[in-house]
Amino acid sequence: MPAKTKVAILAVAMIAAAGGITACGGSTNSGGSTAGNHAASGSGQNSTGSGTAAGGSSNGVLTVALNGNPTTTDPYDTQDNLSYTIEKTMYQGLLGFDKNMKIVPVLAQSYTVAPDAKSITFTLRQGIKFADGTPFNAEAVKVNLDRAKDPNSHLKRYSLFSMISQVKVLGDYKVEVDLNQPFGAIAGNFAHPAAMMISPKALQEYGSKVAQHPDGTGPYEFVYWKDGSDLLVKQNPNYWGTKTNVKEIDFKFVPDEATSVSMLESGEAQFVFPIPTDQVSSLQSNSDIVVKHTPSIVVDYIAFNTTVKPFNNPLVRQAINYAIDKNGFVQVVDNGFAQPATSAIAPNTWGYAKQPPYDANIQKAKDLLKQAGYPNGFTATLVSSNASGTVKADQFIQQQLQQVGITVNIQPLDSATLDSEIFVPASQSKLQMYFGGWSPSTGDADWGLRPLLTKADFPPTGYNLGFYTDPVVEQAIQAGLDTADPTKRQQAYATAQAQIWKDAPWAFLVVPDNVFAYRSNLQGAYVMPDSTLSLNNASFTN
Repeated sequence: MPAKTKVAILAVAMIAAAGGITACGGSTNSGGSTAGNHAASGSGQNSTGSGTAAGGSSNGVLTVALNGNPTTTDPYDTQDNLSYTIEKTMYQGLLGFDKNMKIVPVLAQSYTVAPDAKSITFTLRQGIKFADGTPFNAEAVKVNLDRAKDPNSHLKRYSLFSMISQVKVLGDYKVEVDLNQPFGAIAGNFAHPAAMMISPKALQEYGSKVAQHPDGTGPYEFVYWKDGSDLLVKQNPNYWGTKTNVKEIDFKFVPDEATSVSMLESGEAQFVFPIPTDQVSSLQSNSDIVVKHTPSIVVDYIAFNTTVKPFNNPLVRQAINYAIDKNGFVQVVDNGFAQPATSAIAPNTWGYAKQPPYDANIQKAKDLLKQAGYPNGFTATLVSSNASGTVKADQFIQQQLQQVGITVNIQPLDSATLDSEIFVPASQSKLQMYFGGWSPSTGDADWGLRPLLTKADFPPTGYNLGFYTDPVVEQAIQAGLDTADPTKRQQAYATAQAQIWKDAPWAFLVVPDNVFAYRSNLQGAYVMPDSTLSLNNASFTN
């Protein structure tokens, strides 16, 4: 997903530090529309999710406070994690992730990737229905994937499916997906929430407006969406899995973090994400509230425009990496809820290979700048989103680089202006430095590296904002796609990461934690490493 333009649901992730391209793919939260298809039941539109004295829902309603609006309920057209959080209660994919981002079968009973990485075959679970009663089978899979791979569908997640050449129905519950080129990361693409299955009946009936009528196989079904207010789902009577005592989930859109915290403390909300890191201590003193922080798969970084001086010189880029105290960044910007980055991808991303640290070393940074021909430093502009957490990070970076003679002019921008500045061809780009973050929501090194660091993904089509390219990296990333052998793939991505680390097209900053909190009588709800929420097994203990 793009980098941190701060996808609503993340304090960083885009999200913990606040800011840039989220990597699921990310875009800004530009609001949605009021929509509905299933009639409300239970507390319906009058549901408030208000809690008991212990903060639990007295009527089986789980209220979740999120810091923005969803953009859509069509997973194939989604670029922000807040929308995916909501969609995951209604939809399911053939594959998915466990809480550690390991791929697991969901609607598929099993799957096999061909040794040449040019096809993947799924054996499907039987006896499953969509919320509207439509059977889930191989034909339903074909309908979804034919739509996803069709460029004329103009879906934002087309790039995840563009390598599909054809979808073959081999039986009522068996599907073969053929690819137009080897793609060893294909299983991760199908585990991505963009690959969740929509009812073929809904697709046929509503067409391009299917986002206003979401219909999947998940434990909950759509009730209503009040733009700027909340979105309600209720239990899906056709759900094939185990149901809990959470009858409805009411997603409240609360952009003010202080208000969200107050809702949690009063019991009006039972789950809040993100939690401002400076609020953690006070919340931990409340016995009715549980505060958690878990590692994300987000990497916060500064991208350098490698096509312009002085950033076309790798010595300058390396100098900046030595000039920034990453441990200081963790403490000052993230209040301790992060860890220094040790590669271009996070440790819990598949294919990660740890690199030797760029330890803070002012003298070494000055020496490198002198070797590069900038003994007195230089002046440059750093652009980012205007989220408060991001500006705090910008100011820290500004202070750090001043120590080696680099004067940084900070330029925080609203999301629309930021996109217009960064997603332009190299010949038009005025970018020098950009602060953002990326969350590879396929859980695979491919999606953590390829969209950001290969020539094919130069803006405006991709997210390689610094226009970095290197033949070793290009070849290694391609080698990681050319085989389904996990050992060969890991070796290829290790080669790519080592070269990227040496070339330093980024200042590698931190991997932020996901910080969230919930009422003590709620269990089974948590934040995934990709910064989406897992709520399908949530239940109240009293």
